[in-house]
Amino acid sequence: MKPIYAGFVIAAFAFATHLCADPPSSIAIKDAHVVTVSGSDLPKATVLVKDGLIRDVGPDIAIPADAWVIDGAGLTVYPGFIDGLSTWGIPQPASANTGARTGASPNTAPQPAQPASPPIPETEQVSAAQALARGPESRPQTYSFERAADLVSPTDTRLQAARAAGFSSAATFPNRGIFEGLGAMVDFAGDGGRDMVVAQPIGQQVVFRIGSGGMGRSFPSSLMGNISYVRQLYLDLDQYKQAKQIYAANPSGVHRPEYDHTLEGLAESPRILLPADQAQQIDRMLNFAPELKTPFVLYGMHEAFLRIDELKKAGVPVLISLKWPEKPRDADPADIPNMRDLELREKAPAAPGMLAKAGVKFAFFSDGVDTAPDLKKAVKKAIDAGLSRPEAIRALTLSAAEIYGVSDRLGSIDKGKIANLVVTKGDAFDEKTTIEYLFIDGQQFRPSREAQQGPANGQRGQRPNPTETVISDGGLQ
Repeated sequence: MKPIYAGFVIAAFAFATHLCADPPSSIAIKDAHVVTVSGSDLPKATVLVKDGLIRDVGPDIAIPADAWVIDGAGLTVYPGFIDGLSTWGIPQPASANTGARTGASPNTAPQPAQPASPPIPETEQVSAAQALARGPESRPQTYSFERAADLVSPTDTRLQAARAAGFSSAATFPNRGIFEGLGAMVDFAGDGGRDMVVAQPIGQQVVFRIGSGGMGRSFPSSLMGNISYVRQLYLDLDQYKQAKQIYAANPSGVHRPEYDHTLEGLAESPRILLPADQAQQIDRMLNFAPELKTPFVLYGMHEAFLRIDELKKAGVPVLISLKWPEKPRDADPADIPNMRDLELREKAPAAPGMLAKAGVKFAFFSDGVDTAPDLKKAVKKAIDAGLSRPEAIRALTLSAAEIYGVSDRLGSIDKGKIANLVVTKGDAFDEKTTIEYLFIDGQQFRPSREAQQGPANGQRGQRPNPTETVISDGGLQ
């Protein structure tokens, strides 16, 4: 027994010594199939990661002697996937959102609850009677100044499921009001919210909220009211900018313009996101958006298959919802869908392939699809409907980064970019493919098989096994 006991002690000591040793200076994924996205695939190459960045990539690169080497034989390395429009990273409280949303998917489920927001100053707290909006001057449902960068947190429980699907980043926006606030591109790793922010602000999302939900008979409670209000605020912004420029050129003897934090939020937005899911909504936004004199992106796009030529001519980038139109699970069996619904369910997944052939830049967004198998299934549905696999990968990586102006740091596997990498066994989106490693800012995650597979059959709605291995700075957390 003594030799066995002695061997056990030696092994335990060696293991403890390994854990206490200095972390590796770098990580090398060696001899893997590398899908760079920005260029040609590399059938057998090495990706070298150090200090959260991609230090080198290629078939013949020098690997430091103290690097941790991952045998990439039989593995494929992709850039980390990017959700083109989400609330991922903003913890969701129990309170419900106000107002019905329009312009997104016609069959969209109730939207996530509002993110936690800073307390309203006492000067802005009014009674319900006083809060009745009479017109644009009341600035109803406007949070253009709110920043996603101030709201994001790694404690959002949805991030684990997102990582299990290969997502490393998202264009994240607040979720309340018509003008929802300043979005941020965030990574899904870090000790706090400030560690997650890659770039901000990346844009201003507009959501048309109609009906009585939270607004009663106040302005703007109709679609026309929403559109006129958006137009008015941008007219106000144009005047605000002119007044500031005039004052800056000659401040002497001129009364200074009043500071307006609502308009400042709009002025700071490099682009505006406008809802356009149905064909008529696409027509409406293509005609309306140029009035705003701001670069714009359309989102939703399930009926884009009816407006391919118009979108190509406009040259506008679009975000396509992965929540494909389908028959509701609790629908009455006696209900007979109309022809338009049937056409929409059949042809919406073909829209990405048609847009790709037309040369329209597009990216995907999750739109409430938030489990790994459902996200994989949604992308696979577009591939089965005609989208090539390389274009699908691009829509989840480099195209999303280009739309938001962050392609210099995200979206492809190139030297100098942030080390966001998905390492799979099998081709992405195949049913049996598994994620072996996920690197975000160089930090390693290993999503559990349970998280990747989602709830078991018959257990829909239950949270998958939450286990997830996280390795940071060479040590196991």
